[in-house]
Parts: sequence; structure tokens; C-alpha cells
Amino acid sequence: MTELWVDRTGVRSYVGRSSRGAEVLVGSEDVEGVFTPGELMKIALAACSGMSSDQPLRRRLGDDYPATIRVSGPADREQERYPLLEEKLEIDVSGLSETEVARLLTVVERAIETVCTVGRTLKSGTEVKFEVATR
Repeated sequence: MTELWVDRTGVRSYVGRSSRGAEVLVGSEDVEGVFTPGELMKIALAACSGMSSDQPLRRRLGDDYPATIRVSGPADREQERYPLLEEKLEIDVSGLSETEVARLLTVVERAIETVCTVGRTLKSGTEVKFEVATR
């Protein structure tokens, strides 16, 4: 299993790492060149939806179809949570009939609802355990 961790690099600045060699810069909104934790959560949701819908879209639109998934949702700072996240998949379906588009959208939505682990986790909620390991 891939190990994941963050190392502190400065005041409210971290680098997220994986045992596969990936890195992502994480920090406050006022720091250039980093993602906030909330932004990473939104990106994870959009990427999961994209990956979950990739097969039905490839099958209908071809292997090289262009797609963008935009994700947004403001934080509720009183509760320190995101009460609503909205995703929008932008794809070119101009070569399909209305019936084909409707069928494709049904299949895409079903694929995302069935296999997008991030979306399913956010929708259902999950238990989070935290502990401090002292050295």
C-alpha cells in the first residue's frame, strides 16, 4: 500500500509526499504556488469523478477526448467545513445525437456514483481518528 505523509517546511507550509515519489505543496491561501488542504480535497473529488467516468467517455468519444472538470464550493468559516461542493464536467458531445448524449450522461453519472471513492466517502461521511506520536 502507498504510504502518504506531510512534512512541515515552514509556517503553515507543508509538502505532501507518497512512497511512489509524488509531491504536492500545501499551505495557506496567502502563499503562492501551494494548494490549501480544502483545494486538494476538491481536486481529489474532481479527479476521482474524471477517472470514474473515463471508460464510458473513452468508449463513446474516443481515447483522446478532451475534458475539464471544474469543482467549487466556498468554505463555511463558522463551521470550518464545506457545506456544498459543485462539479461541472465540460466535454464536447457535438458529434452525438440528443438520445446518445442522454444515454452517455446516464452512464457517466452512474459510473461516478458507483466507483468514485472520494465522492462516496464525502457523501456518506467517514470516521477520522487522530493521535499524536511523541518522539
